[in-house]
Amino acid sequence: MKVTDHFKASKDKTLFSFEIVPPQKGSNIQELYKNIDPLMEFNPPFIDVTTSREEYIYIEKDGLFDRKITRMRPGTVGICASLQHKYNVDAIPHVLCGGFTKEETEYLLVDCHYLGIDNLMALRGDPMKGEKYFKPTKGGNTYASDLVLQIDALNKGKFLHDNKEITYKPDFCIGVAGYPEKHIESPSLEADLKRLKEKVDAGAHYVVTQMFFDNQRYFDFVNAARAIGIDVPIIPGIKPVAVKKHLHLLPQVFWLDMPQHLITEIEKAKNNKEVRQIGVEFAIQQSKELIEFGVPCLHYYSMGKSDNVYNIAKALF
Repeated sequence: MKVTDHFKASKDKTLFSFEIVPPQKGSNIQELYKNIDPLMEFNPPFIDVTTSREEYIYIEKDGLFDRKITRMRPGTVGICASLQHKYNVDAIPHVLCGGFTKEETEYLLVDCHYLGIDNLMALRGDPMKGEKYFKPTKGGNTYASDLVLQIDALNKGKFLHDNKEITYKPDFCIGVAGYPEKHIESPSLEADLKRLKEKVDAGAHYVVTQMFFDNQRYFDFVNAARAIGIDVPIIPGIKPVAVKKHLHLLPQVFWLDMPQHLITEIEKAKNNKEVRQIGVEFAIQQSKELIEFGVPCLHYYSMGKSDNVYNIAKALF
């Protein structure tokens, strides 16, 4: 079922969803299930599964180091198929520009279609680890809007190179990312909104925002998006603070501001257990205000352990 159809069926009730990271290769998927199991109590209609691009590793041999490319967290599409089978929930793989040619992307889309995956999150992706700027993969898509165009073309029955007519066309619901405090590489929020409009015009059906801690930033972002003609659902992404280092790490990595009262509370915390509780309480209040605003869904970045997201959902859903 499409994400947008879930919204229609909810009759304006705010839904609950979350995002997970695939385990590293060689790990047991049961650990992933143990984190997901408690959250199923709150009937999430869909779960996002991130995709990691390739990275360099160095292998020592005879005193020399040989540089190889590998993927530490493969299996996103397989995990999505597993989640759909195990939990009867829609699972959404993140599809990246970085690290994939257009042909590889098309094969991935065909696999998703065969597996009954109805939704995709189309992202440009980050630079490779150790590189400052994003470099498009040779033969790949450069921007998320290009990726959306490729998915939309397949929805219309057009392969990259084949002229044959597709009898059973996919009908993917396409999600894209939005940035209430602008993307780190964008020169301005206005410029970033124009890029978002390009993605929607290319065929995106909904937006999930990057994490934010000031709801007014989200409200202003939605209003500005509506003003330039973006009329698709805009889902707020929520990240509960979990450890003290988030105070410096999150603003640095995601280019966001944190409210001073939250900063003060975290600085006063004696340990990470107290920080985790502060993060839960803050996210509950943040979520209540967003529900009152009428958001279609609250999307939580659970990433690792899910106990904090469970406690938040327990208070809200």
